[in-house]
Amino acid sequence: MKTSDFDYVLPPELIAQTPLEQRDSSRMLVCQRGGQGWRHRLFFDFPDYLDSRDVVVLNRSRVIPARLLGVKTGSGIPCEVLLLKRLAADSWEALVKPGRRLREGSGILFGDGRLRCEVRESTDFGGRIVRFSYEGVFEEILEQLGRMPLPPYIHEQLEDQSRYQTVYAMEKGSAAAPTAGLHFTQDILDRLHKKGVKVATLLLHVGLGTFRPVNTENVEDHKMHGEWYEVSHEAADLINQARASGGRVVCVGTTCVRTLETVTDPSGLVHPGSGTTDIFIRPGHAFKAADVLLTNFHLPQSTLLMLVSAFMGRENALAAYQEAVRERYRFFSFGDCMLIGDGLMGGGIG
Repeated sequence: MKTSDFDYVLPPELIAQTPLEQRDSSRMLVCQRGGQGWRHRLFFDFPDYLDSRDVVVLNRSRVIPARLLGVKTGSGIPCEVLLLKRLAADSWEALVKPGRRLREGSGILFGDGRLRCEVRESTDFGGRIVRFSYEGVFEEILEQLGRMPLPPYIHEQLEDQSRYQTVYAMEKGSAAAPTAGLHFTQDILDRLHKKGVKVATLLLHVGLGTFRPVNTENVEDHKMHGEWYEVSHEAADLINQARASGGRVVCVGTTCVRTLETVTDPSGLVHPGSGTTDIFIRPGHAFKAADVLLTNFHLPQSTLLMLVSAFMGRENALAAYQEAVRERYRFFSFGDCMLIGDGLMGGGIG
């Protein structure tokens, strides 16, 4: 299968540069999983598609201010470090710019020297292992000096940094937001609760595995980067009970799908656990856990679009994307969303 099989044409003006004033006012393209067919709704209508047997699965990971701007020691060349994954107390896996000038042994200063790092080694994925030195508490310094790591296709300033966090974000560790969750408000969560819909949270810290582009001609040659996940006993029990009672597992975002597909056995039983996952879901994958997927619109030729294509069929997915372009939906992180599943064309089940 070719990477080019997952391409589509997107007018640049459809890339959302800022979030909507009201989170749940985004548009929602409701798609039939098994074949072409869709309805145009708003995310505010999301609870109407669920009932008390269902369980909604959320990724509670919180984005850290992972983008650090500094200068190279000695030369004063401007540098950028994007933190991806904490390896030890002061050691991180990171992406650096300019990569050609930041080889092993290079030093970088941030905030007039309040924070320093040394490049220790290169990684197989083109990144670096860096080690920080400082006085005080690293997390406090990072909050003061770091910036929210917005994707490169967003060119507008984000005035309210909380808009790149979900309202239920708890545990710090992501280098990018699990964007399908950005549409949720406390009101939506309250409505789900009143309907008796269960909510389970898990953890996947978004890193290079989620947003690293596919640079291989053949999809199968792409290697995913490992990301940390955690599924509690409570979450596993909620999901298994919903499935046993005839309910659906509604995954909010591709990160939830990847996590559950990692910890679910062939019989459909979810097991608690934690570790690193590098699962690459593409067409041909046999889904074991996810019944319904809520997801944003993703970049052409990305692993995220490949996952959506695996869930609803490649031709079906690309047709839905064409419909979204035709109807002027907003794309990517601050854009609109899709709700994909079987039996959704009735306009909601109340």
